[in-house]
Amino acid sequence: MDAPESHNSVLPVIDEWKPAAAPVLPRAVLEGVRRREPRALEAFFEAYFDRVFGLVYRLLGNRAAAEDLTQEVFYKVHRAFDRLDPARDPMPWLATIAHNACRDYWRSSAYRLGRRSASIEAEPLLQGTLAAPANPEREMLAAERVRLVQQALMELPEALRVPVVLHDYQGLGHESIASVLGIRHDAARKRYSRALAALAGKLREILG
Repeated sequence: MDAPESHNSVLPVIDEWKPAAAPVLPRAVLEGVRRREPRALEAFFEAYFDRVFGLVYRLLGNRAAAEDLTQEVFYKVHRAFDRLDPARDPMPWLATIAHNACRDYWRSSAYRLGRRSASIEAEPLLQGTLAAPANPEREMLAAERVRLVQQALMELPEALRVPVVLHDYQGLGHESIASVLGIRHDAARKRYSRALAALAGKLREILG
């Protein structure tokens, strides 16, 4: 991870929760996805649904909204399978569709009402996918730190939250992030650096 050294203290906190990397699907499977072959579609959704949900949840900070929006994202993905490039990692393409869906949601009245009436959920992100804790006290502390990081992320403006989530939680490089955001590569790197600095400041405020 090519994060600025001055903000490296943030990274161990972020590293306490990251989604499992999606398995690399063979090109033959992705070609089958383009043809909408049932087995290929099943493999694709199994590989990427949880990861896209994690991305949307991190950006929205609301589980119910993330569940609904992830369903909407995959409806759009299904309609656009003919544009899938089997020679490339599908995640940047999926992230672009998910990010656009989140932008539409942020502009909606439902989001503005939700921001006024609800706080960040107290439950750990994707709790149901985590293994049973070997050390309950340690796991509880880790879950609380994960919640606080999510709180800090949600206090960032959307323009700064997105590059942190894409880079540090989804593992996308700055070139892919630039493509998702529709900006230049150097602009994506600078925005990520500003975002990480802002996140570090928020975490210092929250963690004391």
